[in-house]
Amino acid sequence: MADGPELARADGLLTELRGRTADPPGVSRASYGEGEQIAHDMARAWAEELGLEIARDFAGNLYMTLPGRERARPRLMMGSHMDAVPHGGNYDGAAGVVAGLSALHRMRRLGVTPRMDVTVMAIRAEEVSWFPAPYIGSRAAFGILPAEVLDTVVRFDTGRTLGAHLAEGGHDPEAIRAGRRYLDPAGIGAYVEVHIEQGPHLVKSGQRCAIVTRIRGNYRYKHCRVLGEYAHAGAVPRADRRDALLAAVEFASGLDGMWARREAAGEDLVCTVGQFYTDPAVHTITKIPGEVRFTMDFRSYDEAVLADCHAELERLAERIARARAVSVELGEHTHAPAAAMDDGLIAGLRRAAQRLGIEAPEMASGAGHDCAVFASQGVPCAMLFIRNYHSSHNPKEEMTIDDFAETARLLYAMLDELVA
Repeated sequence: MADGPELARADGLLTELRGRTADPPGVSRASYGEGEQIAHDMARAWAEELGLEIARDFAGNLYMTLPGRERARPRLMMGSHMDAVPHGGNYDGAAGVVAGLSALHRMRRLGVTPRMDVTVMAIRAEEVSWFPAPYIGSRAAFGILPAEVLDTVVRFDTGRTLGAHLAEGGHDPEAIRAGRRYLDPAGIGAYVEVHIEQGPHLVKSGQRCAIVTRIRGNYRYKHCRVLGEYAHAGAVPRADRRDALLAAVEFASGLDGMWARREAAGEDLVCTVGQFYTDPAVHTITKIPGEVRFTMDFRSYDEAVLADCHAELERLAERIARARAVSVELGEHTHAPAAAMDDGLIAGLRRAAQRLGIEAPEMASGAGHDCAVFASQGVPCAMLFIRNYHSSHNPKEEMTIDDFAETARLLYAMLDELVA
């Protein structure tokens, strides 16, 4: 199925990108690090081959534009991020930028001059694995990244702040601090993001691609901590213990119970404790644990559910702290709001799929995407998922070029309608 020079170019770029950012057993493309920069440089090289206009904003986001006939019209944008989690897969994020560039390659090959400018955006720092703040690149582009993030958020592997990494990369953290806006929502007619599916639904259904209807919002807590008291494992009876680990386990169990109860009531919710640990430098087999740290992430399509869960978990922490004579601190959290895709764009994708005879079920995204930031700014948004084997955020991500090509056909048909 994969044919045409643009699809061959896409396949070659993704293969080369895997090799150049390999970090066995997967790939690593750190936000504002070497791997992410390699990906941006490779995208830029393809754009230069196509003779596109190229620009970069103060956060390092890359814009590659095919000029339209009516340049004053709001432009059509496509894109995704190019960073990847540590030892992750090759396609998460990058496939979306490559899909956008393949669409512009096709327009160039066919001699199409679109009605309005069409821009592919390679976005920085989407993965919170590196910096614990959501959607850094896209929020900075709209001037809505809080200034304090520059000085308070540090990359886990370097211990240096976001502001320091921006300056080191030749970007302009002071423009972000001042709240400058590079992207004006009024100047964007639509934003389309292609992404691999990060769950198993398309693999189970045997379909190559899907039309996304909405994106889950989330609350994330990276610095949860339970403080009790270290004591001798053999000498202190149960009633006198201030066991941080058992308190943390009770909290995690309460989180799971809340999830089960709300799910049974028909609410949309997923909950995860991603890290859970004692300090190996202090704790031993003969000590009652005095401190436990953990992370927490819960997500929903419903903002009211998110806020209610936040309040319920704070009450749970207070109750466990009183009962076990410990301190349960959930710490600061981040919140990425839920987002709905544009009904008109969804309808256009539905029509295109029918014309092409492509089976493209409609489904929601459990994972967050930069598309949600565009939607929050009032930009009409659409997303397409590509079938991906073995889930995401792991080295086993597997997207076939034929599945990519089928999704690209749907993207091209949508663009033909929008830019005619």
